[in-house]
Amino acid sequence: MYQDEYKRWLAADLEDCDLKPELMKIEGNDDEIADRFAVSLKFGTAGLRGVLGAGTNRMNIYVVRQATQGLANWVKTQGGSQTVAIAYDSRLKSDVFAKTAAGVLAANGINVRIYDALMPVPALSFATRYYNCNAGIMVTASHNPAKYNGYKAYGPDGCQMTDAAAAIVYDEIQKTDVLTGAKFMSFAKAVNEGIIKYVDDECKEGLYAAIEACQVRPGLAKTAGLQLVYSPLNGTGLVPVTTVLKHMGIEDITIVADQEYPNGYFTTCSYPNPEIFDALKLGLECAKETGADLMLATDPDADRVGIAMKCEDGSYELVSGNEMGALLLDYICAGRIEKGTLPEKPVAVKSIVSTPLADAIADHYGVEMRNVLTGFKWIGDQIAGLEADGEVERFIFGFEESYGYLAGPYVRDKDAIVGSMLICEMAAYYRSIGSSIKQRLEEIYTEYGRYLNKVDSFEFPGLTGMDKMAGIMDSLRNDPPAAFGPYKVTGSIDYKDSQATGLPASNVLRYNLEGGASVIVRPSGTEPKIKTYFTTLGKDLDEAQAQKDELAAALAPLFA
Repeated sequence: MYQDEYKRWLAADLEDCDLKPELMKIEGNDDEIADRFAVSLKFGTAGLRGVLGAGTNRMNIYVVRQATQGLANWVKTQGGSQTVAIAYDSRLKSDVFAKTAAGVLAANGINVRIYDALMPVPALSFATRYYNCNAGIMVTASHNPAKYNGYKAYGPDGCQMTDAAAAIVYDEIQKTDVLTGAKFMSFAKAVNEGIIKYVDDECKEGLYAAIEACQVRPGLAKTAGLQLVYSPLNGTGLVPVTTVLKHMGIEDITIVADQEYPNGYFTTCSYPNPEIFDALKLGLECAKETGADLMLATDPDADRVGIAMKCEDGSYELVSGNEMGALLLDYICAGRIEKGTLPEKPVAVKSIVSTPLADAIADHYGVEMRNVLTGFKWIGDQIAGLEADGEVERFIFGFEESYGYLAGPYVRDKDAIVGSMLICEMAAYYRSIGSSIKQRLEEIYTEYGRYLNKVDSFEFPGLTGMDKMAGIMDSLRNDPPAAFGPYKVTGSIDYKDSQATGLPASNVLRYNLEGGASVIVRPSGTEPKIKTYFTTLGKDLDEAQAQKDELAAALAPLFA
């Protein structure tokens, strides 16, 4: 069957001139043909994500048209403004895919608001809410390598699409022939007819104003003399991040030269993810040369931000997403108490795989910490619930261990712009009182205990990868472990049991261990990998690391 589909594509008059040579090159190669045509990219709550190329299992204009027709069919049942917002990042073909999606929507009589230049995820979430859209589309593959692109779908609340809505869209996609089933109108024609309009300056300025309103100590950064090195990792962060930082008074910003401007090939770092050292390497070299207080990097779609902080000996140390989440929560709580701006009954939200150190900090400041499933839409869902109750001002901060932060209700996804702003403000504040981020982190560990949070990933590539992952999760459920190495399991939580957790059912297992450690096992929702999240608590870092190493060694055979 996949051979027939391959031949149909080969015979078709394909508009993208890159696709036909690729199809001709793999003629007679059954493995390559199967890889592209035996399955289709699955549309879920994270939308689509895949390698660029020809076929139903690749990202190309035809798969984008098919997905957008499915989305359009759903939008047409929703009433409302019949409008969809679109943004795109710096990846290869992102602008092409964005205009392709706009053309399908326009042909279906759906209005489009599209950015006139690349913009990050939070800008898309903001525009979706600003224009009261039925949906939003963000063309991005986040921090994946250059050969990937993707398509994130958002609901009217600016959150990534719900499971229920995504299931309807997926059904509509299944009914749409990938080559011929989507309606389409040229982008230029739709602009001329007024169906497609660009996002206006008021919307762009509204985003900046909403972010800047989240400052804890407004004006402080103007006089603190913070010296910053920043890398947008050749993505979307350059303009919005530097705009907001300059508005708040941070002028001494050195941009990492080779990573300054959009470049979908990501030639300076094969994996443009601010969680990993290689992505920050050039920035760290620049920081050492300039003696900067802080090195900051945002991922290509600018929803995640990572940093390296300066230590007393002049070296630089990377800060994990869990550590930064704890630092920001502590800074926001202390600062807003000092300024008298902490709301009554404040609420913070984090994912279940993020550090329990944040729960301890929240408890210290009298903040309610809510723990939700992995995926920032669940944090957005908590904000929406507060908004529905007329209490949205209670939300003060949300974060995930994977470097995603949000400190205001103006969007419903993680935002590296507000994250960058607050990290720099925090660094400026500690500098102004003769301290530093590093010093404050050590104080937090002294006060609450030496938590260590680490994530290990096990990849399962190929067509059978997902089946292997499912088998491992079934085995853990059917034959639950009594111990991991020397650590006895004192209790476990299966997040598929929503009655027990009070959360929507999710394929996640948690094991609480003797001594306060825990292990969480979770298959990725977007990649063929299982992630294991370790939390250990020791009297110092060495003890916490030794516990983690023992646990990791005990778990490794389960994923062989």
